[in-house]
Amino acid sequence: MKTYCNELESICDGVFALGELSARTLDRLVSYGELLSSRVVAAALAAQDTPHQWLDSRQLIRTDAHYGHAAVDFTTTNPQIQAAVSGADAALYVAPGFVAATHDGSTTTLGRGGSDYTAAIFAGALGAEQLEIWTDVSGMMTADPRLVRHARPIPRISYQEAMELSHFGAKVLYPPTIQPVMRQGIPLWIKNTFAPEDEGTLVEVAPPAHQATVRGLSSIGAVTLLRLEGGGMVGIPGFSRRLFAALAREQVNVILITQSSSEHSISVAVNKADAARAQQAADEEFGPEISAGRLDPLYREDDLAIVALVGEQMKDHPGISGRMFGALGTNGINIRAIAQGSSEKNISTVIRQQDVRKAINVLHETFFEATTRQVNMVLVGVGNVGRKLLDQLARQQTWLREKLRLNLRVVGLANSSRFVLDEEGLDLHNWKPALEAGQPMNLTELTAELLALNLRNTVFVDVTASADVAAGYAPLLARSVAVVACNKVAASSAYAEYARLKALAHDFNTQFLFETNVGAGLPVIGTLNDLLRSGDEVHRIEAVLSGTLNFVFNNYDGTRSFAEVVRQAQDEGYTEPDPRLDLTGVDVARKILILARESGRTLEMSDIHNDSFLPASCLEGDVAAFYEQLAVHEPHFRGLYDAAAANGQKLRFVASYADDKARVGLQSLAPGHDLYSLQGKDNAVLFYTNRYVEQPLVIKGAGAGADVTASGVFADILRAVQS
Repeated sequence: MKTYCNELESICDGVFALGELSARTLDRLVSYGELLSSRVVAAALAAQDTPHQWLDSRQLIRTDAHYGHAAVDFTTTNPQIQAAVSGADAALYVAPGFVAATHDGSTTTLGRGGSDYTAAIFAGALGAEQLEIWTDVSGMMTADPRLVRHARPIPRISYQEAMELSHFGAKVLYPPTIQPVMRQGIPLWIKNTFAPEDEGTLVEVAPPAHQATVRGLSSIGAVTLLRLEGGGMVGIPGFSRRLFAALAREQVNVILITQSSSEHSISVAVNKADAARAQQAADEEFGPEISAGRLDPLYREDDLAIVALVGEQMKDHPGISGRMFGALGTNGINIRAIAQGSSEKNISTVIRQQDVRKAINVLHETFFEATTRQVNMVLVGVGNVGRKLLDQLARQQTWLREKLRLNLRVVGLANSSRFVLDEEGLDLHNWKPALEAGQPMNLTELTAELLALNLRNTVFVDVTASADVAAGYAPLLARSVAVVACNKVAASSAYAEYARLKALAHDFNTQFLFETNVGAGLPVIGTLNDLLRSGDEVHRIEAVLSGTLNFVFNNYDGTRSFAEVVRQAQDEGYTEPDPRLDLTGVDVARKILILARESGRTLEMSDIHNDSFLPASCLEGDVAAFYEQLAVHEPHFRGLYDAAAANGQKLRFVASYADDKARVGLQSLAPGHDLYSLQGKDNAVLFYTNRYVEQPLVIKGAGAGADVTASGVFADILRAVQS
């Protein structure tokens, strides 16, 4: 031990004196860690009177002179190990890992995982019954547990699958470690030093049949993609050979290769640390073709990663690639390149580095957690409807997990003054303190932080009436975040904006849903979309679309003032925060506009004719002034009621669409009309189509109230995540 310390001191003095540290000297320096620790273990065994023999791996394992990552000469190494053991009578041997030596005796090291590799070299040379590697995790996992909370150990796995997983970043096992024991079919146990009772993973030639099609997920970060393309490659042999030869000269390891069938381009993924040398080598090799315009300049893309899906049985199960790409696409994870071997044991995708955690979790959920799918929801607006929605979500958590296999977490809340985001999910039974302690509300910051979290299966829910919140939908949809809007502003805005949001949802494979824009919890828009998808065509719509106005006219009979009835509607939560939006017919106009647009018509708000029944003075001033003017104009409202009652009719605020024209206004309807008998706050929509010509398709039910509106939003959330 003292000798080693003296040698180490002398080498350090020499390095200091020369001001130079070569790769050969560095290998000599770092070898002392294993030499000293193995001697300490041997001394501990001796202190316990345990018979053993210490062997110097440098005397037994022969390598080339590639310092830092030396290649083993097994032809020489195996006989030397066999001779050393067969010529001794010890039952236990201790040897330093990681270190070896060249044929002339210079110390070398075996690179990352070299200690495990040393154990495999000894096991292979001696034909051991099995090899045990003790590490800090309980075997190989279905995914990196630092990225996936629900990753679980793999009890038994084949050598081929273990090789694929270890190559693509499963750090528990170093790829060369497998080679010496795999050649001889020696079982390899991976065990946890800190939890020795755990089963661990057994790597073997032919593990028992298992149900899992996919065995595990792995990833490599800090990857650069290089792409060579151009018309000059087509039909000309040798381009691939020249590219790989140029990279080999620079000792650049190629992690992934993909080439188009047209031979127009070839892409390779390399470690980011090698990217500059790789780019220079390729530019020099193909400089003449690039200068002549036959090839494009080499394209380089940094900050990428590789995510791999591994499993021997994937080749026997169609649709694995489709499920993989579908799951990634639904979550807005763009795939830069794809590689799949002919053995179909591995499907590798190149994605952005920042998407790795999200991608691994999405794929783990898809292939290993079929029982539950995690959904992450952000709710903006915690007024009447928002609070009811949170109550409904809290009550339904168990049902959602058991019946729909959904773990729906609210990870964000916001109101007009504050917002809070919590990746782990908020307590639905006690969310108010968290929101009160949140950040000052800023929609731009909320959106930026939400997108930075990059959570899978994310739904943004807007139950405000804010134009500012509606203006923030586009960047969310462009990142494949589903938007559920109770807010009518977006769908009734300029047609170009409405169409843009619909197109974004389509292009980025997500959902923009706004069922509660019309009829609260009634399935109006969904039914309309079903009609159109099945080939029907809408010619005419008649509807009572304001639960507020229907409540008002069902309860106003002259015994109380019109103002009192309107205030009752507001107190019971049927009106918008500003009741004038309901009573002026603006809200109804928005709804018929949305229905016309969903029917396929290009209409603007200015195209909707509004026959308002409110005197102009009622629209001046604030809400308090509005109620004062309602009282002033009581004779006007009483006159409307009396005129209808005298003819046995009822007042209904009706929205209609026909012949590319829409209008809203107060009408007196006779008893035979389909909209005459609506009760309370009911809404009703009559669709006249190719199939429903004389007898319309009628949708009828409660069209206002926080509970029913919240239930409609809830249904849209479920549609968004189950589509």
